[in-house]
Amino acid sequence: MPTVVLMDSSLSMTRPVSVEGSEEFQRKNLAVHGLTMLFEHMATNYRLEFTSLVAFSSLWELMVPFTRDYNTLQEALNNLEDYDKTCLEAALQGVSNVVQQEWGTSCPCQVVLVTDGALGIGRGSLRHSLQTVKQRVEDKKFPLPFPFPSKFYVMCIANAEELQATDSMDNLEQLINLNDGEGQIYNMEGPLCLKSVQSMFGKLIDQAYSPFHAVLRCGNLASDVQVFPRPEPVTIDEEVDPMPRTVETDLEIIGFIEIGDISSPPVLSRHLVLPIAVNKGMFFGLTEGDEIGTGATDETEEETSTNQMAGKSPNFCVLLHGSLKVEGMVALVQLGPDWFGMLYSQADSKKKSNLMMSLFELGSEPLPWLGRISQLGPASDAAENPYGEDDSKSPFPIQPKNKRSYAQNVTVWIKASGLQTDVQKILRNARKLPEKTQTFYKELNRLRKSALAFGFWELLKSMAELLERECTLLPDSAHPDAAFQLSHAAQQLKLASSGDSKYAAYEHNITPMITDFSGGGGADRI
Repeated sequence: MPTVVLMDSSLSMTRPVSVEGSEEFQRKNLAVHGLTMLFEHMATNYRLEFTSLVAFSSLWELMVPFTRDYNTLQEALNNLEDYDKTCLEAALQGVSNVVQQEWGTSCPCQVVLVTDGALGIGRGSLRHSLQTVKQRVEDKKFPLPFPFPSKFYVMCIANAEELQATDSMDNLEQLINLNDGEGQIYNMEGPLCLKSVQSMFGKLIDQAYSPFHAVLRCGNLASDVQVFPRPEPVTIDEEVDPMPRTVETDLEIIGFIEIGDISSPPVLSRHLVLPIAVNKGMFFGLTEGDEIGTGATDETEEETSTNQMAGKSPNFCVLLHGSLKVEGMVALVQLGPDWFGMLYSQADSKKKSNLMMSLFELGSEPLPWLGRISQLGPASDAAENPYGEDDSKSPFPIQPKNKRSYAQNVTVWIKASGLQTDVQKILRNARKLPEKTQTFYKELNRLRKSALAFGFWELLKSMAELLERECTLLPDSAHPDAAFQLSHAAQQLKLASSGDSKYAAYEHNITPMITDFSGGGGADRI
């Protein structure tokens, strides 16, 4: 999950603060100290994540494009100049442009805004922007919510008393609400000093940048791993008393399946899985050029040497990644009670591939074509190879016992013309009885079921009246069976419209009336 740091470089950030032992110390210096702490943490624990630095005042500027080189980010931060007034809306639009150009609209991103809470004056200020949000035309919409999945964190170099003395806190909370509530506001507690800013950025690190350590197991094999980004808790809205579900720290591989059988499943989120050496705190990487997410660039000679030594140690996670890549398979993994996901190899360049983990929807059947996950078993336990002798067939997708609704012709009456067409079709077949007896009852039952499903009782009564009218209009030359069938169908519709009869059951079908007329063309005996 890449990060954009949006740094306020307006004149208000140069306001002095009283710090012991320092003659000239500004809010800007506190912000730089806090971001330095964040960059050092990410350089140690999030080496594979990309970070960008954007500075803004009345205009915005991309200081450092997305990079993994935190020395470059730190250098740009230290050399940041001071500019004029604050215009946050333009900066947010700039962030949106930078992220979309690099990652598109599907990649989740974290935006960290560092400001002093002074949100500008007059036209272009955040206060003015928020007052005009609802009066915007389509091409001048406010940049929030971002067009990509995001978490928006606001780091205020100010304490709560200072923010509440103005409407700054209210305006910042509106920003979070505009971003669909995805984010949080942090402010300094107590006096403005280095200790307070460290505490504030420490809270951000604990929430958004704390590593997720887990143990990946398969039978007797196990490996310590780190998952990036940290999996978010998931809540099932359908539950009466929903409780957030979290991914467990023990990830159990329950089986393997071919990539073709898993296809492109719907997933909640995707994560990078890295094997780690607990004793050294280092990433394990593959040797011979086929890396598994070592990814960090510009390593020193000492770091490179240490990584190569670590890469020579046996590690199950590295073995798993290589096997999945060569065999073209994925590993099904249990994330918690009734929650599953999959591990697979994903290449982001010709020479580099990563071990990825995707989280499925909660439940025992997240992928309908696989059936219930708990009922899957080894192919060797089957009486015959379900994939055939030459892998020419597959046991998937599993065909459901009941015909799915989307596989049937669904009746939809959006306009009156659609209903009129269905009624006229029944009447046309009614005038051709008994030759069209089967078609007449097929169309009649289709209309009956739709009316019952929609609770459209008046339609059943009106259709019965129309059939009775057709019966009275039959010519003398009409087959006697036609009158019997029309009267019978009309009576059945009236019974269905009552709602309290067994004839009103949705599963019930109106069947042709049994008659016994001599001559051809009569209804078949049922």
